[in-house]
Amino acid sequence: MADLIARLRRAWRGRFRLSVTREGWWFIGITIVVGLAAMNTGNNLLYLLFAMVLSLVLASGVLSNVSLRGVSVTRNPPLRIHAGRPFLMGIALRNEKKKFPSFSVEVEDLVDGKPLDKKCYFLKIPAGRLQLTSYRHVVPRRGRTRFTGFRLSTKFPFALFRKSCAREVEGEVIVLPAVRPIAIAPPPLRGLHGDDASGRLGRRGDFHGLREYRDGDDPRDVHWRSSARRGRAMVREHEEESTLRIALYLDNALPDGEGCFDLALRDALERAVSLAASLAVHYLERGYAVRLVTRGSAAPWATSTAQSLALLRYLALLPTVDESVPFATAGETRREALLVARRGARRQGGFAQVIEA
Repeated sequence: MADLIARLRRAWRGRFRLSVTREGWWFIGITIVVGLAAMNTGNNLLYLLFAMVLSLVLASGVLSNVSLRGVSVTRNPPLRIHAGRPFLMGIALRNEKKKFPSFSVEVEDLVDGKPLDKKCYFLKIPAGRLQLTSYRHVVPRRGRTRFTGFRLSTKFPFALFRKSCAREVEGEVIVLPAVRPIAIAPPPLRGLHGDDASGRLGRRGDFHGLREYRDGDDPRDVHWRSSARRGRAMVREHEEESTLRIALYLDNALPDGEGCFDLALRDALERAVSLAASLAVHYLERGYAVRLVTRGSAAPWATSTAQSLALLRYLALLPTVDESVPFATAGETRREALLVARRGARRQGGFAQVIEA
């Protein structure tokens, strides 16, 4: 009984929806006129014409069903999606039918059950084939964006009716904060230069030890013999010979934290997050080790541009906290760090440099 209910539920969710196009309304009107004329006159030719018109309606329903059935769709998001920047979302449509092709299929991505304003159009998908396309979209804010499914529709074959169905294909993308070029960045407040080992980890210097491979590590540091012996990727760590580092403090506080509904304040905080992301990428590209410290948490040191994605993901998922939450403890004093804050935020003492977004 439970299996029957589940099958009926899946069939109900996968049902087709039908709407009439403008041309379809004209066609229906003509069909009604021909049918009334045939009944009033008893003319066999009018009856024959009326039957032919009805057969077109029946053929439209059958062929549109064949076009939409046995079709699966998936999305292929890019690796990096930045807030406010256009990106291309890849859409793959596969015709799983063995004999019949699908024609004139439109695909709409659904966010929270509502379609986006972009559509992907496939003219013909042969049986057993996969076709790829993409649509251009912009997400205005950082954070998680959840996709709930797709809406497939077709007007094949006569464009009289639009038949559509929903497909539940959930997905999620993390939208990174906007990164903009930095023309003139403030100089780091602490920099160590020389050939003496600093005790921190880098790509050069004396051998320090082995650890498991993490995303962003340089493949050249993989120790293949140890990796084969332990059955997992291991990388070498070295003490860094020359240290260029900067700690960026980001004030991610608002009055009442997540309960703050002042749009102006939230926009100002987003500008501060974007500025912190831009500074972090700027310093990484110039060879600095960068660490981000916020109220309540801190990101690990990033020592190469390959690790910039981890910092940006950290900022993308950064929550808004109350002003009473203190900054996380870091190894640097505030006089050796740079504070990024929204304009008008409560002043934090002890920082030698403060940048307002």
